Amino acid sequence: QLTMSLNSSTLLNEENAQGPKRNSECLESLELQTPSSFQDNPLQQLQLASQEVLEKAKKSGRSKCPKCNSSRMFYCYTCFVPVETVPTKEIPTVKLPLKIDIIKHPNETDGKSTAVHAKLLAPDDVTIYKYPCIPEYEEKRHEIALIFPGPDSVSVKDIAFHLQKSTKKGVCAGDDDCSREPLLKKAKIEPEEEKNQKESISSSRSEGTRLKKVIFIDSTWNQTNKIITDERLQGLLQIELKTRKTCFWRHQKGKPDTYLSTIEAIYYFLVDYHQEILKESYKGQYDNLLFFFSFMHTLVKDAKCCAGKE
Repeated sequence: QLTMSLNSSTLLNEENAQGPKRNSECLESLELQTPSSFQDNPLQQLQLASQEVLEKAKKSGRSKCPKCNSSRMFYCYTCFVPVETVPTKEIPTVKLPLKIDIIKHPNETDGKSTAVHAKLLAPDDVTIYKYPCIPEYEEKRHEIALIFPGPDSVSVKDIAFHLQKSTKKGVCAGDDDCSREPLLKKAKIEPEEEKNQKESISSSRSEGTRLKKVIFIDSTWNQTNKIITDERLQGLLQIELKTRKTCFWRHQKGKPDTYLSTIEAIYYFLVDYHQEILKESYKGQYDNLLFFFSFMHTLVKDAKCCAGKE
């Protein structure tokens, strides 16, 4: 059961200089249609911040990146910042319950990656690395998980159980006294003192097995093997997402529609994590991670409709 593809993209028209103008014309003709024409868009159910700033930027066309001065639409995918026509204060910020590392394949085109959406919308909690320049995860593997479907992958609801098992193995493997009986040789401990020690150890282990970071791979499905087999990622708990259908407009040919874009995978993981691990009711807390994605989805869909492709 493969639940995600790691192929990702920005706007369909990022590669076509005539795209913004044509899209504007298409959208103007569609503005007179009734809302019912968009009912088949599942992203319409999201609780999103106002996208008026993106509407204005769309009409203005491309703008400069405030850092590198490159001409971009909405944001710069190399500097991870909005363009001049998209004020940062008008972009929503999402606070995540854990940190996210995104490992980007070196051959993945920057302009086609939705990974940048996560960095733009959750800047304090997301870091993007370009492979092979990635961190060493060995010492923190008991609190890190890798989102990747495979024979050893577990579901989100089983994360705590498997991290705890990993912690116990790690403690024993790194303890020279594991094969001996050190407790029998220690001085006698009073019952109350022993109880307090056990509670302290239990609390410490509970904290140690709590998931603190999740890793996502940003590449096409055919490019993932080079990254997933890297020795620095071996031994990490692998998580497989529930089956969901992608809304991604640049779908990989020959792959099922359950292969998600990177930003979709991040969003759906967090929704599952919120419900299964935090045990809280989901009320749209992470919906704004799809702020750019949903807007671009509508642009591309309308452009295709205008061109008679749908």
